[in-house]
Amino acid sequence: MSKEKHHHHEEHKHEEHEKLQNAVAQENEKKENAEVQEEKTLSAEEKISELEKQIDGLKKENADLKDQVLRRAADFDNYRKRAIQEKQEAFDFANTNLLKDLLESLDNFDRTVEAAATATDPKSIADGVTMINKNLISMLENKYNLVSYGVAGDAFDPDIHEAIGSSQDPVASPVLKVVYLKGYKLKNRVIRHAKVMVSMPDGTVNPPSEEKKETEEQK
Repeated sequence: MSKEKHHHHEEHKHEEHEKLQNAVAQENEKKENAEVQEEKTLSAEEKISELEKQIDGLKKENADLKDQVLRRAADFDNYRKRAIQEKQEAFDFANTNLLKDLLESLDNFDRTVEAAATATDPKSIADGVTMINKNLISMLENKYNLVSYGVAGDAFDPDIHEAIGSSQDPVASPVLKVVYLKGYKLKNRVIRHAKVMVSMPDGTVNPPSEEKKETEEQK
């Protein structure tokens, strides 16, 4: 074989070798790219999976919070209804004890009415009614602090007396002339003003001097 042919043959072999190497390199690059792409795909899927788990967790937390809110709202509504019911019951039965105490007086009045149908002595009936009245007043005063007031001759006080009439009389200052209805106080609070006729000064009696007032107050 001539040198020229040999040289040409060597060049051809070298070209074939380079082509083979390039082909191998390209194949390796394709594999590497495929692996990188696969890793990217796996990484994206893992992230999606993790995000889905987080979303599921948040959904559960949200559902739990909604359940708690609904439970608390229901508890509060039940509490509100109980409070309204208890308040209404307290209002409806606030006077139970007083009414029970009044039943005894009502029973005594019933007995007196029955006795009056066959009684021959009016005084005994009057005495019975007087006793019932006395016991009733005593019970209201001692147990419920209900106090009556208003007696003819008392000084007129517009804060506790309601004047339904007046007359000019020989008095130094306004006083009660007639008490039509007694007044009542419950623990020092007026719950009914006494209805009275008032004697107003007619100018014939001089009001007491300040010195005399002080002397009377000291007594």
